[in-house]
Amino acid sequence: MASSKTSISLPEVNFSDWGDIRYLHLGTEWVQGSMKLDAPFEIELEYVQRMMAWLLFADGKTVATRHAMQLGLGAATLTKFSRKILRMRTTAIELNPQVVSACRGWFKLPPDDPKLRVVIADAAAEIRKPEWHGTVDALQVDLYDHEAAAPVLDSEDFYADCRALLTEDGCMTVNLFGRSSSYERSLEKIAGAFGADAVWAFKPTREGNTVVLAQRTPSRPKREALAERAQTIQTRWGLPAPKWLRVFKPLNISITRPAGS
Repeated sequence: MASSKTSISLPEVNFSDWGDIRYLHLGTEWVQGSMKLDAPFEIELEYVQRMMAWLLFADGKTVATRHAMQLGLGAATLTKFSRKILRMRTTAIELNPQVVSACRGWFKLPPDDPKLRVVIADAAAEIRKPEWHGTVDALQVDLYDHEAAAPVLDSEDFYADCRALLTEDGCMTVNLFGRSSSYERSLEKIAGAFGADAVWAFKPTREGNTVVLAQRTPSRPKREALAERAQTIQTRWGLPAPKWLRVFKPLNISITRPAGS
């Protein structure tokens, strides 16, 4: 969770267990993240697995030398996977200190170390700090309030700030969840910040989550190269990347702007 307003009252954080899965909630029935109790560092939800699609554009040999950043900690699934499984330098930015405490107490988030840092801050303000610019190879944005109705930060200016974080071959992945009209507006804002030729997207999951990827430097790898990389991702890290290629493609987006803008 994160917000552009720090004066808001932060929701209560709680969890529920169902079978062998633990779920994080922010005072409502909406699920903000999950964890397999017997495999706490794996990624359980399909859309969260898809947030790792930036691996399709990265040389697997260099992954452990790269920097991942999450905006919104959730149940720390992406943060744990990046740090523990991919062995990357990992930074998470989270507004609500209760979420950080919950992740450390209930969701196996390790303490900070030389390659893991959790920053309690307003993501919109934090990412404008020059220290982060040009340092992030994999930016993962999943910013929803307790009602999970639409992204909390979703302006073209915000996505431009996200782009400024990325290295030349870096990627941003965003979880967009909500009405189709909201998705189309978000997509247009991302394309406005990154360029229409930099945007890729998955088809929606059954639950309605659509993961969108934007590249700092647009590229169009050949299908054979993507298939080879997807197989490597599945073999090395257990993610179903070959299946991704059936529902993941570059988007041709026409950006319409109001007259005079």
